[in-house]
Amino acid sequence: MYDSKVSAYWNGRVDSEINEESFRLHQVVTQKKIDELEHNAADLVLMGFVCEEGVRRNQGRLGAAEGPNALRKGLASLPKNDQHIQNIVDVGNIVCEGQKLEQAQQQLGDAVQQALKTNAKCIVLGGGHETLYGHYLGVRAAYGQDAKIGLVNIDAHFDLRSYDEQPSSGTMFKQILDEDANTSYFVCGIQRYGNTRELFNRADKLGVTYLYEDEMTLADVSVEFDRFANECDIVLLTLCTDVIESAHAPGVSAPSPFGLHPKMVRSIIQLVTQHEKTTSFNICEVNPALDSEGITVKLGAYLTNEAMIGITRGK
Repeated sequence: MYDSKVSAYWNGRVDSEINEESFRLHQVVTQKKIDELEHNAADLVLMGFVCEEGVRRNQGRLGAAEGPNALRKGLASLPKNDQHIQNIVDVGNIVCEGQKLEQAQQQLGDAVQQALKTNAKCIVLGGGHETLYGHYLGVRAAYGQDAKIGLVNIDAHFDLRSYDEQPSSGTMFKQILDEDANTSYFVCGIQRYGNTRELFNRADKLGVTYLYEDEMTLADVSVEFDRFANECDIVLLTLCTDVIESAHAPGVSAPSPFGLHPKMVRSIIQLVTQHEKTTSFNICEVNPALDSEGITVKLGAYLTNEAMIGITRGK
């Protein structure tokens, strides 16, 4: 289901109505329906994926469906301090009805395709990490079968589980790699205690590039990402917020005691989004229902803002 009505979330403090140096994001983000987008009219298109069916199927803690609108609220009052932040349009939410995950993912793919076809960059606010599969469908449809898509994931988990019974928030990358030989996968932040040996073996068999949470440095990420991006035509970046140390991000579906520091995640987002081949980003697994003090939502909004700045600079 498509719901374009998100204007209620874009409000907040107003320091000036005429001095742009005092503006906050809610003063510059406009709202349109997805079919109202025009070519070259937006630099950046935002959309939400209100869904946690994949998390439910993966036996995770529910609440991520509240993420998109909570992130909008978190973004709304952030200062517009970067000159590249211009022409941002929010087209609303794709909403998963009941257990119709696959249908919702296809609807998200259609929306992402429409946004990218207007020559805009795209950011998707999840939702469970099943958001990634719908996001990928849109990128593939927008750029065609001949484009080599590089999937960059900041995550504690591979999400390469079997989908023999049904897809979930833990199966997306295996689905994509099985179905699409013209994709490759690079994941930063893998935790030794968060993945079984079977999953490590599967990652090796599928040719996945991965860096361990307890070993990697930003220099390692930079070297591997440069090599990875050189072999791709298009880069899609996804952030699963359960990669972040749980002291800084308790409100996620699967918290990580041995997670990455937010500053490392911030640096990776800056690195990847500013690359000329990066066309889109999504943030997933922010769970307001488990975020009693709102620190995870606030952190998620800050990291999304970093992606907005980076991806528009890249454009």
